[in-house]
Amino acid sequence: MEQRKLKLGGIIDGVGWNHTGWRHPGMPADGSENIDYYAEKAIQLEEAKFDLIFLADVSHIGPGMIPHYLSMFEGVSILSALSMVTRSIGLAATIATSYADPFTVARQIASLDKISRGRAGWNAVTSNPGGLVNYSRGHLRKSDLYPMQKEFLDIVEGLWDSYEDDAFIRDKESGVFYDPRKMHALNYRGNYFSVDGPLNVSRSRQGRPVVFQAGTSPTFMDIAARHAEVIMAPGDDFAYLTGYAAELRSKAAAQGRSPHDLLMMPSQNPIVGETEQEALDKMREIESWMPRGYRMPKPTFMGSAEQVADRIERWHLAGLMDILLIRQDHPEGFADFIRLVVPILRDRGLFRTEYEHDTLRGLLELPYPEHRHANSHR
Repeated sequence: MEQRKLKLGGIIDGVGWNHTGWRHPGMPADGSENIDYYAEKAIQLEEAKFDLIFLADVSHIGPGMIPHYLSMFEGVSILSALSMVTRSIGLAATIATSYADPFTVARQIASLDKISRGRAGWNAVTSNPGGLVNYSRGHLRKSDLYPMQKEFLDIVEGLWDSYEDDAFIRDKESGVFYDPRKMHALNYRGNYFSVDGPLNVSRSRQGRPVVFQAGTSPTFMDIAARHAEVIMAPGDDFAYLTGYAAELRSKAAAQGRSPHDLLMMPSQNPIVGETEQEALDKMREIESWMPRGYRMPKPTFMGSAEQVADRIERWHLAGLMDILLIRQDHPEGFADFIRLVVPILRDRGLFRTEYEHDTLRGLLELPYPEHRHANSHR
C-alpha cells in the first residue's frame, strides 16, 4: 500500500511548554488567554497547509505547573472560535474520559464538528487523581480508569451514529423534516454509564470525528487498537517507537482493522536555524531566563533545516511519524519551521503544497466510517 504523505500538526500552547518562555520579548505574557494570539497562530498554521491544530489540556493545577497551565482556555471553546477564522485545518480537543460525561462530550465534539464543517477530532485520555477530585470522582481507583474509558468510547461512538447520513430530509413542501427509521437510540447499560440516546446532532460530514489517544500500557493498547485512529506516540527513542508502533498495529489488525489506518503522531519541539549554531543560540536564549545553572534538554529535532528535515524523513519513512505534531518553545518556533523546514519537505515530495480535502478525516487520509445501522431499516 502506498505510504501517505507526511502530515503536520501544531499544538498551540499559549505562552509555551516551559516555565520561562513567557518572558521572551516576542511572546505576549498573556498568550494562553489571548484570543488574538491563538487566532494568529491558527491562521499561520493553516497558511502553511498544516493538517491540524491540537490542544492539550489539564484538569488539576498547582504552584509548580508551567505558566501555560495556570491560565488557559478550555479546548472546545477556543477551537470553536478558531473554526471561524480558518477553513480547512483540523481542530482536535483533549477531554478526559475519567471525569467528563459521555453524552456531553459526544455533543460538544459533534457541535464543534458541525461548526467547523467536518474538521473536529477528540483526544480521549485518562486523568490524574487531582483531576478526578475536581470533578467529584475522587472515589474512583486507578483500576477503574481504563474500563471506564472503554465504556465511554463505546458510548460516544454510538451516539455519533444516532442518525444515518441521509436521515434529515428537511423538505418544506412535503413537510418531512427527517426519516424516523434512520434515528437510532443507543440504550447502553454498563458498569459506569447508562445512556439512552439518541444524540440531538446529525451525523458528521466526515462520518465521525477523528479519535486520538495517548498511552503506553498494555490495557491502553488493547483499547486503542479498537478505537483510536491517531496515537500520540511517546518518547524520542527511535528504537522504542519502532517496537511500540509495531505492537499497536498488530493489535489493530487482530481487531480486524487495517494497520494502515492507525496513525502515529509523535510530539516534538523543534528548534531550527539556518545553521546548527543558530538553532543552539535560540535554545540558549530561552535558557537565559531560566534559573542559574538550569539547561533545557536538547530537542530531538534541533539543528539546521536540512538536519531536521533529514530526521523527519527518516522517522516518517520508518512508519513512526505519520503525523509530526510540533509545539514551540521559542516564540518563532512555528515560523522558523514553516520558513526553513517545510520547503525542504515539499521539495522531497513528503508534504503537500495545497489542501486536498476540507475535513480532518480527509486530510489524514482515513477511511469514511460506514454507519453501524446502515440498511438496517430496509
